[in-house]
Amino acid sequence: MLTYKAPVADINFLLKDVFGYYSHYQKFPEFEEATPDLVDAIFQECAKFCENELLPLYQSGDKEGCQFDNGVVTTPKGFKEAYQQYVEGGWQSLSHPVEHGGQGLPPSLGMVKSEMMGTANWSWAMYPGLSHGAMNTVETHGTKEQKELYLTRLTEGTWTGTMCLTEPQCGTDLGQVKTKAIPNGDGTYNITGTKIFISAGEHDLTENIIHIVLARLPDAPAGTRGISLFIVPKIQTDQQGNLGEANNVTCGSIEDKMGIKASATAVLNFDNAKGVLIGPENKGLECMFTFMNTARIGTALQGVCSAELAYQNSLIYAKERLSMRSLTGKKNPEQVADPIIVHPDVRKMLMTQKAISEGGRAMIYYAAKLVDEIEMAKTQEEREQADERLGFITPILKAFLTELGLESANHGLQIFGGHGYIKEWGMEQIVRDARISTLYEGTTGIQALDLLGRKILLTRGKSLNNFTKEVLLFCKDKSVLSKNPHKRQMNKFIWPLSKAVANWQQYSLRIALKAKKNRDIVGSASVDYLMYSGYIVMGYFWAQMAQSAYEKLATDVENRDFYRAKIKTAEFYFNRMLPRTKSHAKTMMEDPKTLMQLDQELLSFL
Repeated sequence: MLTYKAPVADINFLLKDVFGYYSHYQKFPEFEEATPDLVDAIFQECAKFCENELLPLYQSGDKEGCQFDNGVVTTPKGFKEAYQQYVEGGWQSLSHPVEHGGQGLPPSLGMVKSEMMGTANWSWAMYPGLSHGAMNTVETHGTKEQKELYLTRLTEGTWTGTMCLTEPQCGTDLGQVKTKAIPNGDGTYNITGTKIFISAGEHDLTENIIHIVLARLPDAPAGTRGISLFIVPKIQTDQQGNLGEANNVTCGSIEDKMGIKASATAVLNFDNAKGVLIGPENKGLECMFTFMNTARIGTALQGVCSAELAYQNSLIYAKERLSMRSLTGKKNPEQVADPIIVHPDVRKMLMTQKAISEGGRAMIYYAAKLVDEIEMAKTQEEREQADERLGFITPILKAFLTELGLESANHGLQIFGGHGYIKEWGMEQIVRDARISTLYEGTTGIQALDLLGRKILLTRGKSLNNFTKEVLLFCKDKSVLSKNPHKRQMNKFIWPLSKAVANWQQYSLRIALKAKKNRDIVGSASVDYLMYSGYIVMGYFWAQMAQSAYEKLATDVENRDFYRAKIKTAEFYFNRMLPRTKSHAKTMMEDPKTLMQLDQELLSFL
C-alpha cells in the first residue's frame, strides 16, 4: 500500500542552488566526472531501482522477516535478487576509489544514493550500508595488503562488512569489552568472544562477510585504553581473496525485534576465529571512530528517510480521506465531507513532516560536503579542520534527526487514524522501523553527552564558536546591512536566527559555569541542549533554502511554485518549530536537584 517517489527536485535544489555542489566538485580533480548531466542520470536510474525494486519488498520483507536455522540466516523473498541487481548495477562501487575498483565519484553522491534506497526500504539498505563503514575503516587504518585483499571485494559488493562492538555485558560502555585476541606468532590472532546486536552479521546475500571486531590483547590496559581492532572474515581467504575454510564465526541467533525485521540483527560467537590487527595495538577504539562516525551519519539519514516516507504517504491519504467539514465552510460541496487536508491540525502535522524531511535532508547534505573535504584533503590541517566541523554536528545530526524522524512517522500514523494502526497501510511499520534509529549507534542521551560534554565543555566551546560564526556571517550577508536584493524578505528569517544563535552562545556559557559547581547539570541539561541546538541548526539551513528560493524566483519562471513552497515551508518552520527552543532552554537551565533529590528507594512503594 505504501508509495515512494524519489524527491529528485528537492535533491537537485540542494545540490545546485543551496550548497553549490558542482563548484565544490570542481575543487577536486578526482571528481571532474561528477557533472550535472552525469549526476542527473545517476539519480534517475537510482530512483527507478528504489521505486520499482526496493519499495515492493519493504512491507513483504517486514511480514516475512529473516529466518534462522542452526546458524544459517535467510533473508526475505526478493532480497537476494535485489542485492544482485544492486551489485550488477555498480551501485556499491559508486563513490569509492578507482584503485579498489570503485567509480571514483564523490562520497556525497553516495549519501544521496543511500537516502533514496533507505527511504524505499531501510531494512534492505542496511546490508550494503554497513559495508561502507567497514570500508572507510580499512581505507584509513589498514595496511597495503589489507586494502588490496578486502577493499576490492567490499567495493564490488561480493563481500559485505560489519562492525562488532557490543557484547552482552556492555552496550555504549565499551571499556567493558571482554572479547580476547591471542597472537599466533605469524601475524594472525585467535579471536574469542560474543558480540550482540550485529546488524547484517549473518545473511545469504554474499559469499563472505568481513567483521571489524573490538577485542583485547593479553595484558592490555583496563578500560577503553586496552582495546584493539581486528579484521575477522566469516570465511578464511588467501591473499588473492580465494575462499577457504569457515573461520569459527557462528551465528548463535538473530533478534526478534520491534522493527527492521528484514534486517538480520545477529548474535555472533567467535571461537578462536583467525583475525588480523588493523591499526596500532590498544588503539582500536580510536580507529573504530572512523566507522562509528560514518555509522552515526548513516543513522541520522534514517531519520530523514522515515520522515520522507511518512510524509509522502500521509499527503496522499490526507488529500483523499473525507471526514467532516472545514471550519471555514465546505470545500467539496459535491462530496459528503471535505478531505482531511483542509483541517488545520492535519495541515500542521503535514507541514511539520515536510519541514523535517526537507530540513533534515539539507543538514545531511551539508555534512556530506564535509565528508568530501575530509576524504580529499591534501594536508593534515585541511583534514582536521573539516573533521572538527563534522564532528561537532554529528551528534546533533544523529540524535536530532532521528527524534524528528520518529515524530514525523508518528504524525503519519495519526493522520491515517485507525487505518494507520493496521499493517496493510504501512504506517505502523514506519513507526516501528524508525524507533530503533534513536537507539543504535548511541542513544539520544549518549549523543547529547557527546555534544555537551566533549564537543562543548572539553573544547571550551571552540567548535560551537566556529559554527556560530559561520551562521552569523550568513545572517550578516543577508541582513538589511547588506546589499542583498532579497534583504527585506529575508529579515523574517535572519533576525530570529541571529537572536537564537546569540542565545545559544550565552546558554552554553551559563551551563559551563553551572557545571563547575555541579557536574550533574551536564547530564540533566544535555538532551534538551542537543534538541535546542538541533532546532537552531535546522533553522540555519531553512534560512539558506529560503534565500536560494528567493534568488531562483527572479529567474526561473517555470518552477515558481516549487520555490514559493520552499519559502512558505521556511516560514512555517520559523513560526511553528523554531519556538520549540524556548521550552528546551527553560528545562535545560533548571537545577538538576529535582531529578536527583528523591532517593531511589522512594521511587516506588510496590
